[in-house]
Amino acid sequence: MQTKRWTIQPEKPDYQAIRDAAELLRSGRTVAFPTETVYGLGADATNKAAVSGIFEAKGRPEDNPLIVHVATKERLHGLVSALPPVAEKLLDTLTPGPLTVVLPSNGICAGNVTAGLSTIGVRIPEHPVARELLKACDIPVAAPSANISGKPSPTTADHVWEDLHGKIAGLVDGGPTGVGVESTVVDCTQDIPIVLRPGGITKEQLEATVGSVMVDPALANTTENPKAPGMKYTHYAPEVPMWLVAGTPENIQAVIDTERGPQKRIGVMASTETADKLKADRVIPLGSNLREIAAELYDALRIFKNGDVDLIVCETFPQTDIGQAIMNRLEKAAASYVDNE
Repeated sequence: MQTKRWTIQPEKPDYQAIRDAAELLRSGRTVAFPTETVYGLGADATNKAAVSGIFEAKGRPEDNPLIVHVATKERLHGLVSALPPVAEKLLDTLTPGPLTVVLPSNGICAGNVTAGLSTIGVRIPEHPVARELLKACDIPVAAPSANISGKPSPTTADHVWEDLHGKIAGLVDGGPTGVGVESTVVDCTQDIPIVLRPGGITKEQLEATVGSVMVDPALANTTENPKAPGMKYTHYAPEVPMWLVAGTPENIQAVIDTERGPQKRIGVMASTETADKLKADRVIPLGSNLREIAAELYDALRIFKNGDVDLIVCETFPQTDIGQAIMNRLEKAAASYVDNE
């Protein structure tokens, strides 16, 4: 399959390119596009065969539900059988943005979007290219991250091209994404909203909007099956093993020194402040604050390749603000956790 690639400036969209990409979506093809979180791989959410193309391209099991992207709250209304006041408040306050709300499905979307569940996850993205594309195609678009299943999510069009070139019909290159981790998924089918997946919207932001918010026990208990799209299987894994190491820069350096040798090269991911104090075969500073770290996380995970290093040592981060989402992804990607404090 030949993959058509368009390059679009988000601040000055090429509307002909957007119309061309929208036409591919309307015709049942798969198109990758940027959102403010990561790049998504989209298909017509009402077309079962089109949605199957997403699973085939990604190598993703079809029992894993997908998030549906729409341009407006009015379009969202057409996909659900109820919109509780708590969900409406979240949508009005925090979207467009990196928030997915789980609501009762009205059955309009294909069964392989919801994986047979009675609920559906829907979001209104903030990225200007995504919004223009959704308006142009005028259909609900199912879109998980545009990567090979199990690999780190893509935050640039080049990441998508590396994984899916020749497997999808189109790629809209709108530059690097902003948030860097996926949307927060909130179940709004209960009286109290439940965070099923931490992401670009923090628990503190949710609580400031609607008061009490619960957290899915599956986030802390690996024996329970998560209910959120994208959380059922192992994700975010780099090509080489990664250890999460808690402690001071000196503690982290001690682990590096113990593991490093003539036949074992060590790569490091850490905050800029910590990275400046560490010595290894390759050190990647992720940023000086949690928002910068989130934006750089997946790119760093993709940089380390087999043959370049044999082990990645990664600093742990505070689970405040977007740090909860960062640590959620790192814990899923890590082969081991070292508490060296």
